[in-house]
Amino acid sequence: MHGQEGHMKAVVFDMDGVLFDTEVLCMKSWMAVAERNGLPGMEEVFPKCIGLNSNDSRSIVMKAYGEDFDYPVFREQAAAWQREYLQKNGLPIKPGMREILAWLGTSGYKVGLASSTRSSSVFDHLEQAGIRDSFSVVITGDRVEHSKPLPDIYLLACRELGVNPQEAYAIEDSPNGVRSAHAAGMHTVMVPDMIPPDGEMRRLSRVILKDLLEVMEYLKAEGRQS
Repeated sequence: MHGQEGHMKAVVFDMDGVLFDTEVLCMKSWMAVAERNGLPGMEEVFPKCIGLNSNDSRSIVMKAYGEDFDYPVFREQAAAWQREYLQKNGLPIKPGMREILAWLGTSGYKVGLASSTRSSSVFDHLEQAGIRDSFSVVITGDRVEHSKPLPDIYLLACRELGVNPQEAYAIEDSPNGVRSAHAAGMHTVMVPDMIPPDGEMRRLSRVILKDLLEVMEYLKAEGRQS
């Protein structure tokens, strides 16, 4: 098995909940807006949307609140809440983010980003954190029809990186993301964020690690074994 691992060529990161501690922020904004508008049950609805693009989140929310629900206004209010928070507090970065990206820059791996989030938001975050140049390929949710858990976004990232999915690691935090990377045929490393891993996640992931520093050590060790 390790013979084949010698050919690992790329590392592709999810963004929200992996590089930035933004899933928590997103949840807080949805909960705040739901409360303001008297929407019950958002704590049940939000987790189902983690890792999905806007299209796919929309159908989950509409199913919960009915066809008359004004989803665009809801999303705009949630986005405004988040913008205000970020202006006040800055972008929350996950532990080990700078270290792993710096190491990957010298490691010979191709590095990509595959996020279900729309491009304006992704590029804003990357610029704000000063890490845009760490990624040779950035795929965003608005470039594919269906987001995670379908594999499209990761398949596109691998195609643009010029590697087979079997030669690439995916670094993911959410069940939908893990399902997506696994369906694409990648070596999935799960770093759980908001949703603790269950049996399915353990089955679909190559390994489950605590944070990006552990991921960096894992990649170094894998590289030495090949």
